[in-house]
Amino acid sequence: MNMKNSLFTTISSGKYKGKKLNLPSLSTTRSTKSIVKESVFNSLQNDIYNSVFIELFGGSGLMAATAVSNHAQKAYAIELDRAAFNILKSNFATLNDEALIAINGDTFELTPKIVSENIEQNTILYIDPPFDIRDGFDGIYTKIYKMLSKMDLNIAIIEHISAHTTPQTIGKLNLYKSRKFGNTTLSYYSKCI
Repeated sequence: MNMKNSLFTTISSGKYKGKKLNLPSLSTTRSTKSIVKESVFNSLQNDIYNSVFIELFGGSGLMAATAVSNHAQKAYAIELDRAAFNILKSNFATLNDEALIAINGDTFELTPKIVSENIEQNTILYIDPPFDIRDGFDGIYTKIYKMLSKMDLNIAIIEHISAHTTPQTIGKLNLYKSRKFGNTTLSYYSKCI
């Protein structure tokens, strides 16, 4: 793929710092802003090492790639849209790192399976659903909360439209921090102790 003729983003920290990743069409995905990405990884710097990072609604796989770049043991990116998945798969192939796993399929079916397969690990979920409600995405936040309430996780981060208020508690997870960046908010959850 020719980088000059396509949209791309850059990994900004860790061993892959400076590596470019292609972005899928902005009509089917929305790339995480650099300031939001930096905030996530600054917040996770004590938790990311040797963790299993799972990026839901993966798009380009930027967050998963950045997690591995910053010493996550492995990272999954799940993407339903076939064209976006092909770009995701190509991005991971370019990095040539076995710790990066691209999966084409339904986030709601695949995430619980991946979490249960990695139950012994420190698991971090990064959830970035579409902000605009397209076909098949109505009720997306309700579906996310229902899925999260049934899983045993260490940390879950939800990137959401700022107009949406996330709950204080989701299953075994408590909201411990929220950061707003204009139209985007990050809500951080950790396991209740």
